[in-house]
Amino acid sequence: MTPAINLLKKHGIAHSVLSYPHDPDAASYGGEAVQQLGLDPAQVFKTLLASTEKHALLVAIVPVSGTLDLKALAEAAGCKKCEMADVEQAQRATGYLVGGISPLGQKKRHRTFLDASAQALPVVHVSAGRRGLEVALAPADLLQLTGGAYAPIGKTR
Repeated sequence: MTPAINLLKKHGIAHSVLSYPHDPDAASYGGEAVQQLGLDPAQVFKTLLASTEKHALLVAIVPVSGTLDLKALAEAAGCKKCEMADVEQAQRATGYLVGGISPLGQKKRHRTFLDASAQALPVVHVSAGRRGLEVALAPADLLQLTGGAYAPIGKTR
């Protein structure tokens, strides 16, 4: 079990875990989950970390079918600007490896923003804390466990 799955179980949150054999040569972790599990790309979300000008970390959860709008994230967080956190910083702060960073069960809770597109979905899929492992849950439950908020932070490609 991963910390993300343990957190869901501890709080009695309805969820399902989906797994697939991870290909280390996959071009996109989220794209691989969509393809391997036959999921709708609008329902599969990637977890990204950004750093503010004051070096605080933010967690951004956006559909794998799009990209993160850093300006929109900064606006939602009430800061001047933010940039993507470096890989080592993201891994250290969350306790997860890139490609398997879950918004749930991180070492320390960071301010979290879920793209507003999730509001219209009954279920979202996010990393369960390991490459090749996804968890499906209601967006409201995801926000409850992360202390997060909806914000229009995603851009379609």
